[in-house]
Amino acid sequence: MRKRLTITALTLATAITLYLPTPALAQNYDDVEIRTTRITDSLYMLEGAGGNIGVCIGDDGVFIIDDQFAPLTDKIKAAIAELTDKPVQFVINTHYHYDHTDGNENFGGEGAIIVAHENSRTRMSADQLIEAFDRLQEAYSPAGLPKITFTESIRFHYNGHTIDVFHVPGAHTDGDAIVWFREANVAHTGDAFVRYFPPFIDQPSGGSLNGLIEAAGRIAEMADEDTVIIPGHGALSGRQDVLEFQERLAGIRDRIVEMIEAGASVEDVVAADVTGGGEAAAGWVRFAYEELGGGR
Repeated sequence: MRKRLTITALTLATAITLYLPTPALAQNYDDVEIRTTRITDSLYMLEGAGGNIGVCIGDDGVFIIDDQFAPLTDKIKAAIAELTDKPVQFVINTHYHYDHTDGNENFGGEGAIIVAHENSRTRMSADQLIEAFDRLQEAYSPAGLPKITFTESIRFHYNGHTIDVFHVPGAHTDGDAIVWFREANVAHTGDAFVRYFPPFIDQPSGGSLNGLIEAAGRIAEMADEDTVIIPGHGALSGRQDVLEFQERLAGIRDRIVEMIEAGASVEDVVAADVTGGGEAAAGWVRFAYEELGGGR
């Protein structure tokens, strides 16, 4: 049985460190190790710092999903070189946040074609303030920007896989993409599903609690009991993990709405500790309260 998601100040604090300004993390890059987990003969997950990377290898070349922090590119390439001698040809960005995309300029500068939702490209094209952490993500150079974008979905036929990349609107951000390897029954969800809780929702960048709940439902609907799911952060997962994630988010949402309808202030909801995360989750609750109509 898989370990349930935990709602603790420690796990939330750990998640928040993923969004600290790059200079604060730079001193740790030399110590970061890239860990490789085999899923099938052609599909792998790489873990290091930042979002999980999906890797597809085969006769056509290398197709990766997200690329973490720029200083880790050489380590990521070395890990891929242990699997294949072919270069990275495609990089799919699941959304625009720098812990998933800061390697874009390196891979794009070496000829990889970057693909993302149109909204993600728009955000990567200009400076973005990630308000929850007061962190400025600077615009990428042309080499780091997606060369191919989509609005609803795009399909690849690559390395013997049928790979569907599709948009889930207003979830973690306004540009989230799910990557689905149909025959292999493997999905990469980006931060539309993660293994820490409560999940970071970037409301100022178009994310929403309701959208994240709906995205989890869509992932669960396409999955079955054998589906292997690469989350944006955390261990390999399955359909039941996504259902639990959705259920817990929906329960928290319903509780906040109930309190709002009863006239509770935002501080009342924070004090009620609806997430179980205590003070560490207070900011999350305030964003959710505003999104769900509190204070209007």
